[in-house]
Amino acid sequence: MLKKRIIPCLDIKNGRTVKGVNFVDIRDAGDAVELAKRYVREGADELVFLDITATVEKRKTLTELVKRIAKEINIPFTVGGGIDTLEDAQAIIRAGADKVSVNSSAVKNPQLITRIANEFGNQCVVLAIDTKFENGEWIVYVHGGRTPTTLRTVDWAKEGEGLGAGEILLTSMNNDGTKNGFALDITASVADSVNIPVIASGGAGTEGHFAEVFLRTKASAALAASIFHFGEIPIPQLKAYLKTKNISIR
Repeated sequence: MLKKRIIPCLDIKNGRTVKGVNFVDIRDAGDAVELAKRYVREGADELVFLDITATVEKRKTLTELVKRIAKEINIPFTVGGGIDTLEDAQAIIRAGADKVSVNSSAVKNPQLITRIANEFGNQCVVLAIDTKFENGEWIVYVHGGRTPTTLRTVDWAKEGEGLGAGEILLTSMNNDGTKNGFALDITASVADSVNIPVIASGGAGTEGHFAEVFLRTKASAALAASIFHFGEIPIPQLKAYLKTKNISIR
């Protein structure tokens, strides 16, 4: 069985790490480069960097920051935010990212997934899905969680895999930042419906929440932000706890 991964996430706005609740109420969480270095020391398995307000004007800033972080770390590094074209993906990979994450741009132009996969390999493409439970079903949202689509989450995950995505980063907007636990139902549904790794995101607040998502779903990894940024749960402590639950951790 593949060992489970623990992944801190750096949400970036104007070059700083930030964190919100349910995708709003954003507050500062520190310097991205310093946090990245700390996570390598603590034994994080990977690092995800998302420019949550990326625009074309900010592209240069983003690649410069990606370069600075990539120089300091030696773990797999996924970067997302405003990657609209194959050229954007190439710039990010050249800056030092191992994988690129696409979200709104993939919904708008699904062939972007295939193009990036053909250029760099499926393992380099992470399909990020922001999902919200409303009117009895899980719906895909775009534009940083601001805009609902007509896509159902499980259907989009399966389509993304077919287009060439090598991994899915699934964030429950209902759970994001609440520290009430991951959205086990949709995480289980997505992980059961695809044959690629699924990263569970949104809602981690205790060590038990990580155990729960690994024991009750087929998620390959669990991602969190504020509990790591603010030192509420140190990664070494979390990994030691998961081992006591017989969960195979890297």
